[in-house]
Amino acid sequence: MRTGQSMTAEEIDSKEPDSFGNGVLTRRHPELIAKVRSSLPYPPAVQRNLDQLGGAIRDVVPPFTEPSADRSAWEAWVAPYVGRPWLEVPFLWAESYFYRLLLQATGYFGDGPWAGVDPFKSQKDAELISGELDRDLDQVAGIVTAPEEEGLHSALLASLWGNRSDLGFRLSKPQSADAAQVDDLIVDDADEVWSHLSGHDAGRVDLIADNAGRELVADLLLIDRLLSTRRAARVVLHLKPQPYFVSDATVHDLLTILGHLGGHTGAVAAMAARLAAAITDGRIAVQAHAFWCSPLTFHDIPAGLAGALEESELVIIKGDLNYRRLVGDRRWPPTSSFSDLVEHFPAPLVALRTLKSDLAVGIPEDRLARLEAHEPGWRTDGTHAVIQTRLQ
Repeated sequence: MRTGQSMTAEEIDSKEPDSFGNGVLTRRHPELIAKVRSSLPYPPAVQRNLDQLGGAIRDVVPPFTEPSADRSAWEAWVAPYVGRPWLEVPFLWAESYFYRLLLQATGYFGDGPWAGVDPFKSQKDAELISGELDRDLDQVAGIVTAPEEEGLHSALLASLWGNRSDLGFRLSKPQSADAAQVDDLIVDDADEVWSHLSGHDAGRVDLIADNAGRELVADLLLIDRLLSTRRAARVVLHLKPQPYFVSDATVHDLLTILGHLGGHTGAVAAMAARLAAAITDGRIAVQAHAFWCSPLTFHDIPAGLAGALEESELVIIKGDLNYRRLVGDRRWPPTSSFSDLVEHFPAPLVALRTLKSDLAVGIPEDRLARLEAHEPGWRTDGTHAVIQTRLQ
């Protein structure tokens, strides 16, 4: 399913010392290893594995050697890059392989007592008890009882901005006079989303989730509104089959959050009950395809998964990582057509993305000029977002 257009720009790597990818690979990943090492009482063997991984990521890409069920796939994916410096391989691929090696180091795929233990669980759980989520949930009653269109739009914005710590379920305001010249929401195709869904009988909507915690709560709010307002007859929620990047949402995370919501009262508990009922009667289908944890872009979606997505009236694609996989993590000119770059995708789509990496496409020229002049960190600091569609 790869298009020729996806090969017309250079893949983003991490060679430049001041690049976003360089900072992730040389600083963030070593810090994450240390955090994982201290977050659980891992035995000496796992601690040694993590220390060895810390050394390996400062050297060259190692071969994949774990005797796991996905070994043959990873051997093929790793082969072109073995022995090359990490900073010289595609950044998207390097991140994915790092996280796969991290799971290997903790024994996640082994047959010992640490098999299946999420090394990021403590970090995910901390968000649920931080107080920020409860402040978000105070807004749920207002959203679910609001006039239909207002509630839907609020839920969409909640899903877009759901894990932004200073936001709750509302768009933030710029903090300086210069920043005030640039809106946080750079591209807003929300009206096209509602027009598209209103133009069809209620059918299937897919949501490819990104993060757990507050963001997954916001995604569930959006799903609840889509079903309750009959904008969708059925929602397929795509989660990761295993831990991937730190906060990626798994089925276990979904169950944890539903339990947390069910422990509340009023509108929050009622929403949790509706969601649980929808799962049990099939109006919400939870799926966790192995592809979502691969280092591949969406140009290489397996035929079976692509065929299933073709049945959807709309696919909601969440988050920065999924966006990079959708568009191709390449040095596209920021004004490149989003619609053209995602024409390979098998269904109508809307991308809800808070920008947290160098990639940017579909930015109007006048908006780009203002961003570059007044917001030098707009691509990576998580303060700007896009709602972009391809609905034909």
